[in-house]
Amino acid sequence: MSKKAINQNTNYNSELLNSIGSNFIFDEKPINRLKNTTNDLNSENNVNEIDKEKELTELNIQISSIEDCSLKNNSKKIVLGDGNINGSIMLIGGAPGLEEDSTGLTFTGEVGALLKKMLIAINIKKENIYSTYAVNFRPPEDRKPTSLEIKRYSPFLQKHISIIEPKIIILMGSTAMESLTGLNSKISIERGKWKEIIIKNTNYNAIVTFSPSYLLRVPENKKHSWEDLKKIKQKITDLNLNI
Repeated sequence: MSKKAINQNTNYNSELLNSIGSNFIFDEKPINRLKNTTNDLNSENNVNEIDKEKELTELNIQISSIEDCSLKNNSKKIVLGDGNINGSIMLIGGAPGLEEDSTGLTFTGEVGALLKKMLIAINIKKENIYSTYAVNFRPPEDRKPTSLEIKRYSPFLQKHISIIEPKIIILMGSTAMESLTGLNSKISIERGKWKEIIIKNTNYNAIVTFSPSYLLRVPENKKHSWEDLKKIKQKITDLNLNI
């Protein structure tokens, strides 16, 4: 029988090396080799969630403290984000509208109803993902944020993403696309393409698609949105994500 070659370059974990030391203890009692890690895992998840909530609170304070911003001065509420902070998907819209400004929640009213239908079509419930905006205050008359406004809020969005740590980012609309990618080309050109976004040395899978508010105005483009949704569903399968 031939001996299996040993890889001399293997980097051994220090815990493993310590565990095979020479200090053996003999006991007549049977050893329970089945370690229950459920409690440890739950504890770790709880700590992680508390840390995220703390960081989101700090981010909220930072954005709320921004000065000389016409968007903030003309809005009722900041719309930071909502949903599952431990979710694998982060959905980013452009900016809050009238109803979101009143409630402080993302994607409400007719826009929210359409978004829920879009997500349900690929077996996703909105409450299982995390939703936010590239700009956290409503622009006057629901106008598109300017490039300067988008650029000003972009660092906050990047920090937001670093806190949530999603596996997939869905950029809905040109404002969200420009904020994270710097592209200001037509969304019809960029939609449906997976992009690799790097934030703080971490890679994120991002895809651009139409916003539900746009689809309400131009319903004939829902067919293109459906193609994007199918790509998102396939990516979820490829990454073996449990949404």
